[in-house]
Amino acid sequence: MEFFDSHAHYNDERFKEDRENLIKKNYGEGVTKIINAGYSLESSKEAIEIAKEYEFMYVTVGISPNDIDNFKEEYLIEIKNLAKNKKVVAIGEIGLDYYWNKENKELQKQLFISQIEIANELKLPIVIHTREAIYDTLEILKNNNCNKKGVFHCCPLNVDLVREGIKLGFYISFAGPVTFKNSRNTEEIIKMVPLEKILIETDSPYLSPEPLRGKRNDSRNVKYIAQKIADVKGITLEEAAKATYDNAKRLFEIK
Repeated sequence: MEFFDSHAHYNDERFKEDRENLIKKNYGEGVTKIINAGYSLESSKEAIEIAKEYEFMYVTVGISPNDIDNFKEEYLIEIKNLAKNKKVVAIGEIGLDYYWNKENKELQKQLFISQIEIANELKLPIVIHTREAIYDTLEILKNNNCNKKGVFHCCPLNVDLVREGIKLGFYISFAGPVTFKNSRNTEEIIKMVPLEKILIETDSPYLSPEPLRGKRNDSRNVKYIAQKIADVKGITLEEAAKATYDNAKRLFEIK
């Protein structure tokens, strides 16, 4: 049985001391594909450098709404150039976040749209971060066609977002929160999403699933997300793992 962790941050400082051994352990325990996600110019560069060492690791590059302090226009040129690297499979994570940043909404929107344009030019999908900005996110996606579509990463468990996201042709990625005992709408949302539109992720080192909540997360824990999908969908863990693996390969055009 193989798992595809479609969103992790091995470019995070919390992995600095044991990154190499941990990535090898992930592979040894059945996580045979990982996407190392950028969220700023520097983290995107680092993600590529790390992924060069592992045949099974791929990369997204982009500037997230939480990393636009001191933004300069030339950063977009650099992101575009980075995205031409053979390891890069998407532009992301990009989007809107009104939870952490309420004062720069217009800049967030501008950068979101600009990076959608880069994705279209390079024929890449996008990886979307949205938090407390659901309706502005959907409005931008409806008015700015994403040619290769993409995925709502660590998708908020909001019925409107998921319904409209699926209508627009996007995938929905589930992470640790679907396992939380106090998580609302989890089963309803999972049932809403066709199996062929589901990805799974850890968002490592964040959002460890139950029963490891509060500890540093890593890709080995993606199996708990797959098990939750299986339980709600009434399928086996093997079926959930295979479906989400195949979905990620299809979206990111990985052979």
